[in-house]
Amino acid sequence: MRTKKRSHRIGLVSLGCAKNLVDSEKLMRQLEAANYTLIFDPEDLSQIDTAIINTCGFINDAKQESIDTILRFAEARKAGKLSNLYVMGCLSERYKDQLQKEIPETDAFFGVNDLEKIVRHLGGFWKNELIGERKLTTPSHYSYLKIAEGCDRKCSFCAIPMIRGKHISRPMEEVLLEAEKLAGQGVRELNVISQDTTYYGLDLYKERRLPALMTNLAKVEGLEWIRLHYTYPDGFPVELLQVIRDHPNICNYVDIPLQHISDRILRSMHRNISSDATRRLVRTIRETIPGVTLRTTLIVGYPGETEAEFGELKRFVEEARFDRLGVFTYSREEDTPAFRLKDSVSEKSKKQRAAELMTIQENISGELNSEKIGTDVRVIIDRREGDYFIARTSGDSPEVDNEVLIPAGNKPLKPGIFANVTITAADAFDLFAELK
Repeated sequence: MRTKKRSHRIGLVSLGCAKNLVDSEKLMRQLEAANYTLIFDPEDLSQIDTAIINTCGFINDAKQESIDTILRFAEARKAGKLSNLYVMGCLSERYKDQLQKEIPETDAFFGVNDLEKIVRHLGGFWKNELIGERKLTTPSHYSYLKIAEGCDRKCSFCAIPMIRGKHISRPMEEVLLEAEKLAGQGVRELNVISQDTTYYGLDLYKERRLPALMTNLAKVEGLEWIRLHYTYPDGFPVELLQVIRDHPNICNYVDIPLQHISDRILRSMHRNISSDATRRLVRTIRETIPGVTLRTTLIVGYPGETEAEFGELKRFVEEARFDRLGVFTYSREEDTPAFRLKDSVSEKSKKQRAAELMTIQENISGELNSEKIGTDVRVIIDRREGDYFIARTSGDSPEVDNEVLIPAGNKPLKPGIFANVTITAADAFDLFAELK
């Protein structure tokens, strides 16, 4: 670890998921309080003296993006364009020793729980009174709320428990205080996240407290949309569904990564749920919350996945007709239980299977969107792009879901406001609308 040069202009690059982004925003708030100038995702390196890269180490593509980003900034450090370069986050936690050897231009590496260490290393002081405060990097009208760290699940393909550690729920009063602070900053849409939100409370309170937490979040003044992500199918607290249904400001939206439907693969993945139980849960969600938007993610090319098992997965997607669906190709991760299995499906086959599922989903999404033509919906305006305002419905999470395009003209719209629109046209992943 090199002796640092004092810097007052810091650029921070945040890679990977929204959970990483929350960590970056917490760090930025602490550094801002220590009188540093913060620039998020700087394009012009002449604006900064120090760069901090918050890395992702989840799957191969994400790891490669992190490495490429570090190398780009390392070249700038080598050329004298930066005084300091620091790397933090998941990749740094998992591969610190290797990265130190291969990228010596980096001044120091920090893990996922080292935010306070970073502040102190830079010459600042960690302020406990700022816990729950963040420097938002999202548009000011929406944000993410992380309710726990780590994960106790044993999914065979996933390295997150090794990187992030065991599940640690945040105390409910702390979560609610942060939500109130975010609402006070003008946030109107809150996206609730953690590695497994349904596990919330088991460690602290010895019972699942997500339904109670969501009930209390719904009482926070100023929050008009609250959306729940990353619910786990095994042990899903069904009483949560009534909470979602009965609170107008909780979006009728359930994000539940199912990963597969084959019983053999689910067992090998250590998902602790069967094909039949998965189907029953999907039915229960839809029966309890009429009109719910159901999002899932699936993995194709898991070790040993046969054509027959992939065919079963295709039929499931066709039958379930998910509103939103993402597909990942299996990524072999060191030290996970699945790493010991033969990665028997070729990369070409994995990509072909992913493409097949997404073609099915594109048709389903197009049909579901076409059914919305002529209906009136409430949207939130995110931004303006050219001749359109870009908006979202309550069934669309930022960055990952569908968008609504509204011709701009002279309409009195701006980011962060809600508007009532009529859907006039649709394609597979976007809606088109006119202001009512």
